Amino acid sequence: MGVVTDRPGPVGRGVAVLAAVMVAVLVLAGCGVTRGDDGGENRRLRMMIPNAPGGGYDQTGRAATRVMETADLTGRFEVSNVTGASGTVAMQRLVNERGAQDLLMTMGLGVVGATYTNGSDARVSGATPIAQLVEEQEGLLVPADSPFETVEDLVTAWLADPGSVRVGGGSSPGGPDHLFPMQLAAAVGVDPTQVNYISYDGGGPLTTALLGSKIDVGTSGLAEFEGQIADGSLRVLAVSGEERLAGVDAPTLVESGIDLVFTNWRGVLAPPGIPDEVRDAHIALLEQMHATDAWQETLEANGWVDAFVTGDEFEQFLVEQDERVATTLDDLGLL
Repeated sequence: MGVVTDRPGPVGRGVAVLAAVMVAVLVLAGCGVTRGDDGGENRRLRMMIPNAPGGGYDQTGRAATRVMETADLTGRFEVSNVTGASGTVAMQRLVNERGAQDLLMTMGLGVVGATYTNGSDARVSGATPIAQLVEEQEGLLVPADSPFETVEDLVTAWLADPGSVRVGGGSSPGGPDHLFPMQLAAAVGVDPTQVNYISYDGGGPLTTALLGSKIDVGTSGLAEFEGQIADGSLRVLAVSGEERLAGVDAPTLVESGIDLVFTNWRGVLAPPGIPDEVRDAHIALLEQMHATDAWQETLEANGWVDAFVTGDEFEQFLVEQDERVATTLDDLGLL
């Protein structure tokens, strides 16, 4: 920031410095919670992650901030994990920071469901929609020593005694890791209300449960289990998308004779009550990120499907997702 003066010598320079300082003080005083107002590469932002480190939201949020920082699209991000109630605690915090212009939060289908099952009024459709980033397949994961060698083995045991098969997921009821096995159960002839589903707060706790044999099968996106799949401590029985995942030696459900295709999604929200120009600046920032080679490489490395949608279109999508989750949970008797 500079001040132009035609006064020569030290007096002129002193006036210029004093004026610059006064302007800076006034700008800072007016910012309040909007300390991310600086434009371009000087803009500093916060990214809130609504689950524990290692989870899908954590991976997506940290990957996005890393790309934006490395490409000098903005200043450094302050990234924080806010755990609790499968994303509901973070969602409430986002809503409570109404008008904060420097805050973003990763979220997805799991957070939509969690706000319903936890009786929260902090609905995702009440925040400011910024962008949908990715879609991701779900996988059926089992420990290395599991008696289930194929998805057919799982289905046989499930049909024989639905309650005996402990199914764990990294989201609460209404989230993708819950909706997926419920829809899978219905597709193979198991009553979804009889499914023994155990909820974990993200991929980290779910991994621990699988490796400790506290559950028989896990349902989740596979990017956060890449290390365990590679070293053989976890196996993938099947994936839920239309096509096989590169680098994963597992069939699709359709290949296994099950008529079901299921995908999860993740995106970014801002608090409610921010000015339109701030929302547009956030959208433009993510559009720049999406255009980088680094982000495209990130998608490929994690097996994420590019599903970039912004602004009003994303807002309409969130409304539809609210209705989808509410209907499913009502059918299961969970609302």
